[in-house]
Amino acid sequence: MLIKTVPLFSAIWFAGAALAQDPLSAIDWLSDSVAEPAESAQIEETDITSNALPQSVSVTALGGPKIDAVGLLPVSVTGLPRDLWANSTAVDIARRIRAERTDLLPAMQDLLYTLLLAELDPPADSGVAGDLFLAKIDTLLGLGAIEPALAMLERANPTQPELFRRYFDAALLVGQEDKPCALLQEAPELSPTFPARIFCLARTGDWNAAALTLETAQVLGFLSEEEGHLLARFLDPHLFDGQPVPDVGNRITPLTFRLLESIGEGVPTTQLPVAFANADLDENAGWKAQIEASERLVRTGALSANQLLGVYLAGRPAASGGVWNRVKAIQDLNDALSKGDAELVTEMLPAAWAAASEAEIETTFAVLFAEQLLGLPGQPESQAAINVVLLSELFENAGPLARTPSANQAFLFEIAQGDVTSAPAQNGFATAIKDGFNATEIPTRLKSLTDNGRLGEAMLRAIELLTEGSRGDLDEVTDALAFFQKKIDFLGKSE
Repeated sequence: MLIKTVPLFSAIWFAGAALAQDPLSAIDWLSDSVAEPAESAQIEETDITSNALPQSVSVTALGGPKIDAVGLLPVSVTGLPRDLWANSTAVDIARRIRAERTDLLPAMQDLLYTLLLAELDPPADSGVAGDLFLAKIDTLLGLGAIEPALAMLERANPTQPELFRRYFDAALLVGQEDKPCALLQEAPELSPTFPARIFCLARTGDWNAAALTLETAQVLGFLSEEEGHLLARFLDPHLFDGQPVPDVGNRITPLTFRLLESIGEGVPTTQLPVAFANADLDENAGWKAQIEASERLVRTGALSANQLLGVYLAGRPAASGGVWNRVKAIQDLNDALSKGDAELVTEMLPAAWAAASEAEIETTFAVLFAEQLLGLPGQPESQAAINVVLLSELFENAGPLARTPSANQAFLFEIAQGDVTSAPAQNGFATAIKDGFNATEIPTRLKSLTDNGRLGEAMLRAIELLTEGSRGDLDEVTDALAFFQKKIDFLGKSE
């Protein structure tokens, strides 16, 4: 199978009502860093172009329709057939990708990331615009996965305006703006907007040109009053000491975010889209901000379990309550495990598991600690330990941890041993999983896609079904699991 059903069931069980976020379809926070064609022509007629961009024009080809084939993971890594998209249209695949949500179960997150990052042959109708590629990038940005999005964009050569827009913003969020700013100087056909020009001129050290460009843009009416004030303060903050910060409205873009940060008026990322949390991973951010950002990003699969643990262990909390209680609980458990002290682990584990549940990072917690828990000598019976192991790749080993398992645990233990016929289902979720295991046919709602060779679309649809089904429509859970266990093996290769 492509997914591990026992930890998947456990993830559904523990997630419960926490799954309630928005689709990834709208990335409405991108900066207006490139102009529309009509505005582009008007700007080029002004006499300030030489101040913002070089006179020479260099054009780099996108490689035609192959942009939709760009990926980071070869088929030798993903196990996916290279022609996964062969019988689909770019429009249909892009639509399905954009329909996915940020609150996927971890197993579905992993599968979605594989589909987004895979090097696959593009659909026959792929064009230079790269609609499928843009859908992948927007989904990665929506998940907060900035680093892979940047790597994908760099492979695609982001000299097309819509690609550059995303490249510029992703780089801003991780402090790598020098690369897109250098690209603007090499590719003036991108027609950057004045805020982007001014920012990049300043970043490359040409403060005089930046100031002149700002003054000219204000005279010509190319900037709003708020944009002009913010950019002026960015260029010379000492002139505005004691003055109120310009009103930037409710729409914070990565460029606005960086401008405010540069003048010492940074905006908290906690209420911004998850992609902005990457800005708080910088060592200059406070430890609390780093912790909260890391927890947000690990929930969307954009940060690894070990990266989160590294942040948790970066210091000793000097306060209590909220995030500091979580840090202390995780640190206490980590210390106990490092000592191999089973009695101390038993004492510390409930608080650490409660902390993971509070932060909604139970599966990440299992990745970090399941193996160590199983390696302890003389394992005592522990409800928390059972939960942790059931959520991990080592779920087959959970049974010995429970001398008197609950009915739900007994069901999971039997499923873990491959028993899909006699294991008694005690609730709706268990029945849905059992029915999915025992299915002999591809579900009707997915069969038309598979019969027409649109396997990639069927996989995306099954991800959606399992995500929605975990909220209560158990028929969708059954159909999704039936599809995965019937059609695809663990490496993702079709039958």
